[in-house]
Amino acid sequence: MPQGRSDALGQLVAAVSSVESNVDIRSPLAAPDWVTGKPPPPLDRWHPEHCGDIGMEIRADGSWWHDGSQIRRGELVQLFASILRLEEDGEYYLVTPVEKVVVKVALHPLRVTDAEPLAGHSPEVLILTLNTGGQIPLDNRHTLTPEPRAADAAYITLDNGLTALFTRAAWYRLVEQADESGAIFSDGQRRPLLPEN
Repeated sequence: MPQGRSDALGQLVAAVSSVESNVDIRSPLAAPDWVTGKPPPPLDRWHPEHCGDIGMEIRADGSWWHDGSQIRRGELVQLFASILRLEEDGEYYLVTPVEKVVVKVALHPLRVTDAEPLAGHSPEVLILTLNTGGQIPLDNRHTLTPEPRAADAAYITLDNGLTALFTRAAWYRLVEQADESGAIFSDGQRRPLLPEN
């Protein structure tokens, strides 16, 4: 890896790690979205200049890469997911208080890895677990949208313009829970799993 890009990645990690957040426990039904299971940084208050491309990408399978090497440390992936946002130019960026670097995203930046009912909640709400540790409700803020590029498995839209595509295993589990019409119920609403004609 070129030394400049290695230094840039280290500076990015240091900038985010220095931002304090009070770790809290709260219901997954609350807003804003905690895509990592921890309080998100205040991305809406950070507007640094674009610093360029340091070779970050999220491939179609949801894996994160830097300069051709896969990022295997889950803590780093969580850190980067917490500062990722989609901007008006259609590009994804990692954003800190002092810098902003582009991330190439092949399909969707996050993955839904599981869907289970929230215990003790009425009406029943399905809680979607993300590959980055967050839990998101399937509700009117986070609806299912079919993804033709993934055999019509669905994705959900999250805060900061992020999206999370169901993994094949998670999608099959959801399909198994569907009624005869091919729909599931969550948060009091009928939610079809496939496009309806």
